[in-house]
Amino acid sequence: MNFTFLHAADLHVDSPLKGLDRYEGAPVERLRNATRQALEALVDTALNARVDFLLLAGDIYDRDWQDFHTGLFFREQMVRLERGGVRVFMVQGNHDAQGVISRQLHLPENVTVFSSRTAQTEQLEPLSVAIHGRSFPNRAVDEDWVPEYPAPVAGCFNIGLLHTSLSGRPGHDRYAPTDVAALTAKGYDYWALGHVHHREVVCESPRIVFPGNLQGRHANETGPKGCDLVRVTPAGIQSEFTPLDVVRWHRLTLDVTDIKDIAAFVRRVSGALEEALDGDLERLHAVRVQLTGMSALQDLEARQPGTLEAQVRAAAQDLNGPQVWVEQVRVRLSRPLERGQVAARDDAVGELLRLVDEMMEDPDRAAEFLQQPLAGLLDKIPGEVELPDWVELKDEQQVRDLLLDAESTVLARLGEAGQGES
Repeated sequence: MNFTFLHAADLHVDSPLKGLDRYEGAPVERLRNATRQALEALVDTALNARVDFLLLAGDIYDRDWQDFHTGLFFREQMVRLERGGVRVFMVQGNHDAQGVISRQLHLPENVTVFSSRTAQTEQLEPLSVAIHGRSFPNRAVDEDWVPEYPAPVAGCFNIGLLHTSLSGRPGHDRYAPTDVAALTAKGYDYWALGHVHHREVVCESPRIVFPGNLQGRHANETGPKGCDLVRVTPAGIQSEFTPLDVVRWHRLTLDVTDIKDIAAFVRRVSGALEEALDGDLERLHAVRVQLTGMSALQDLEARQPGTLEAQVRAAAQDLNGPQVWVEQVRVRLSRPLERGQVAARDDAVGELLRLVDEMMEDPDRAAEFLQQPLAGLLDKIPGEVELPDWVELKDEQQVRDLLLDAESTVLARLGEAGQGES
């Protein structure tokens, strides 16, 4: 056995990336084209590395095509691989299940899409490789498919292609659930998984891998994204992660407790940005910055709202080299006071802090509390208006951020009340 393949998943080609228009100065076209460019980079890698085949473990598309342009673009990339002698084996996942994609295009002969009716096997006899897989018939698959996957082919390197959440992963719906014991018991040599957007080597023997998605799409999909380049030789399996993202998302949390003036603040921000981007000139970097700590800068921000965000964006402009877009700046600062003492006070400020503490311990109650003032307003908004994601308040961290932001704003408005006056 001596062959090479690429394992990729969760391409989400033409993912809509909603909400970008609300950010002034956002590189909207670059962000929306990123999934296409990452697929082109994947095909370039396959051709340059002269791989024998490419595995795509589901969610090639993000949703049903709005028109044929999405399908034609994907097909064009498959034609490039066909001309380069690279075969492609793919399963459909929950986003691009057989029952989700309503339009169809005949794919070139080098592409094999596994059936959604039953698990099947494709054998590459010259390479002594057997690939087993099954596509999603509909968006939701609740049963464990692994027991019905075909038995391993004797004398072959056996690969299982599966879109699954395994036993569950945070932030991902539970689809085609299974576990490592079931995968191991199947007797395959490699499990090429998809669905989880964070790269994870689940097991070394057999090798079970989530390669992560090909291109991060928002601030919760941070860090390098790409595919796994796998070489199989008589000595065993060698695998290396290959980054292919053209836009890389970062979340940067800066504690500015010891910062007393703007000059020192700008130096801290510049240094943190340079460290995070590490001189990477190959891609656009989208950065979400959160400022935390107990700092006198909070008083400046209260007097001139937006000052700290502007300074962060200015620091990004001054970077020499990397392309940077600051997606968002969240100010989560508190005044230099003893919060416990203030929370114990018998006045409106103390009551506010105690209420925030209670809500922080019960995100569901907090979400219900925060939704109350929104309800009347939302009823009056026309249905065709696209609402921002935060309106639904489904994310616990989002709820906590809103509570802390509200606390900070009220304390700033109260002025000296936050320093000890009743």
